[in-house]
Amino acid sequence: MTDAQWQLLLEVLEGRLHEPLPVGLIVDCPWLPGWAGVSILDYLTDEQLWFEVNLRAVSRFPNVIFLPGFWAEFGMCTEPAAFSGRCIWPENDFPFASRVIYQYQEVHRLSKPNCRTDGLCPMVIKRLQRCRPKIEAHGHRIRFATSRGPMNIATYLLGHTETLLGVKTNPEEIHKLLQLVTDFIVDWLQYQAQCFPTIDAMLILDDLVGFLGPNDFQQFAFPYLQQIAQCLPVRVKLFHNDCHGLITARCLRQMGFNFFNFGFQHGLAEMRQAAGPEVVLVGNIPPRDVLAKGTPEDVRRSVRTALEELPDRRRLVLSCGGGTAPGTPSENIDALCEAAGW
Repeated sequence: MTDAQWQLLLEVLEGRLHEPLPVGLIVDCPWLPGWAGVSILDYLTDEQLWFEVNLRAVSRFPNVIFLPGFWAEFGMCTEPAAFSGRCIWPENDFPFASRVIYQYQEVHRLSKPNCRTDGLCPMVIKRLQRCRPKIEAHGHRIRFATSRGPMNIATYLLGHTETLLGVKTNPEEIHKLLQLVTDFIVDWLQYQAQCFPTIDAMLILDDLVGFLGPNDFQQFAFPYLQQIAQCLPVRVKLFHNDCHGLITARCLRQMGFNFFNFGFQHGLAEMRQAAGPEVVLVGNIPPRDVLAKGTPEDVRRSVRTALEELPDRRRLVLSCGGGTAPGTPSENIDALCEAAGW
């Protein structure tokens, strides 16, 4: 992220209206390798290739704020691997972390990993440290500390169905697991900030909280996300949940998040009412059916439709309702920028 793009984000957070409308996209291994014509495994394991692909993207789309920008991630394996989960690495499919525990009582034998030494966390740090001079030489800086959220990581350790069922059947063990994961996430975010003084933002991604009802969200999501949001004194706190997001939106300010990337099933007006006027909305074009599979005119039409319902466009970053989908073509991203006035 360039200094100018970072300043733009801060001004959007302050409530300043910008024309053209800011455009931002969350991009990682589901989109970047395919767009660049390389395999996912090569992208994740070849440091130079990783850098070149990210540099190519930010150079090709100078009007897009890529979030977080030069993301040194290993898919959904990044954080679960620290808990000793077996990682599966297909050549050209998304990496996957296998379960660590199979019974609720096994939660009690887990211990908090050391993010400085365990799993893939040291690989993330080393990649950024080695590439930082090249990143900065091209006018970009490492701005974000990143992590998947507590419910997201917990479901990879225990199983998605088992974790969600356990909210009702074994709440004590689920709370213990979520607290353990949350403490790890706090360590992980703080360690990233220690390693890179330019960090002044966090990105937390957790779709699984979208499966919780209001009462369960208050018990099993709110306190842990609040602890995470408040663990770093950074100015930008971006939360991503592209599942059902209205319950999350109503709690963002109390938890401490001020940017929200949400699912396309919620319109901008509906989400503005739920999140309130002080949260920056990051959305809301359908990522698969429009941005990836539609035509450029479909993209422009979708942007017009989305913006018509939101006359006040302060604290808005035009984006898709979730991460950038595999197969999203360059011409559709160009159309998104054109529709924003670039």
